[in-house]
Amino acid sequence: MIKFCIKFFAVSGAMLLASYFIEGITIEQWWPTAIIAAALLALLNITLKPILHILTLPINLLTLGLFSFIINALIFWILTFVDGVTIESFLPALLGSLIVTVIKWLVDLIFD
Repeated sequence: MIKFCIKFFAVSGAMLLASYFIEGITIEQWWPTAIIAAALLALLNITLKPILHILTLPINLLTLGLFSFIINALIFWILTFVDGVTIESFLPALLGSLIVTVIKWLVDLIFD
C-alpha cells in the first residue's frame, strides 16, 4: 500500500513538473487538481489504454511500437476534462506524457 501511495504521488508530482516545464500545460494547484488528474490518468491507463492498444495493433506493429507514444498522449490529453487542467494542443500532451512516463518508470525502478 505504501508503494502504491508513493507511485501515485510521484505521478501527481510528475504532472505538476510537466506543467511547470512545458508551455501549453497548466495545472492550477496540487490539491485537489493534480490528485484528481492522477487518479483519472490511472483509471484511464487501466481501462482505456489496453483497448486502444488492441484496436491499434496493426499500426503499432508497423511503427515498431512508436504509436504507443501517440496513445499515451491521447490519454494524457483526456485529462483536460478535469477542472483546472488545461492542455492546449497535441504536442504539449505528447511531451507531458513523456515526462510522466519517464518519472513513473524511474519510481518503478526504485520501488519495485
